[in-house]
Amino acid sequence: MRRPFLLGKERSMADAFVCGLRRKLVRSVWKLDLSRRKRGLEAVWKLYDISMDIHPAMRVWKDKDDKRPVFETVSTHAQGKSHETRLRLDAHTGTHVDAPLHMIAGGATIDAIPLEKWMGPARVLDLTGVRDSIGRAELEPHAPQRGEWILLKTRNSFAEGGAFDYGFVFLNAEAAAYLKEAGVRGVGIDALGVERDQPGYPTHRTLLEAGILIAEGLCLKDVPVGSYWLIIAPLRLIGVEAAPARAFLIGAGDGNGR
Repeated sequence: MRRPFLLGKERSMADAFVCGLRRKLVRSVWKLDLSRRKRGLEAVWKLYDISMDIHPAMRVWKDKDDKRPVFETVSTHAQGKSHETRLRLDAHTGTHVDAPLHMIAGGATIDAIPLEKWMGPARVLDLTGVRDSIGRAELEPHAPQRGEWILLKTRNSFAEGGAFDYGFVFLNAEAAAYLKEAGVRGVGIDALGVERDQPGYPTHRTLLEAGILIAEGLCLKDVPVGSYWLIIAPLRLIGVEAAPARAFLIGAGDGNGR
């Protein structure tokens, strides 16, 4: 059974997070003169766009050509018309989200997930020291909380160039089971997949069967670890298993993710 959005402890966590940001905002800007308040506000409420750029030369899953975006110009000003472009995108292009149908026969499609489920309190965790996979031992010191999003900042964020890294850091099955126990709302990672080299896709299956949302392809390189408010806006595609998305974090980071 799906848990209602922000009820009980989840609502308390969200309310506490927002109230904390409000208090920090007031303390930081109430004494500033008018000419300085805008700068003070921006310092407290910083907006981080954690979405990948979409273009034909971008990083795609296993460097497969059929995963690569195609932009086709169908009319131009030189033809005496408006400039128009036709796009061909894989549903798992760049920053994207997975629905249960991706791994579960008969599972929910992306349009069946309420938009409000894609937002809420989030923590960016520093896992840049992990070389291969993230397990329970790497997550336990961060004490994941019920109802929050856990965003995994790893060495993937610092990969250079557009080539696919077959050895990317991923979330293993043991860690997925631990996050299920913790009751997190969602998991995001700075790789095009949340797992690799696991027969049967146990990480995906464990998370999706538990109603835990998955966001992949996040850009976390320049985001300080800590607490934020996350907003993800998937394209409203009907009847499919995934969708490209724009993702944002609001906050200044408080170090609560080291």
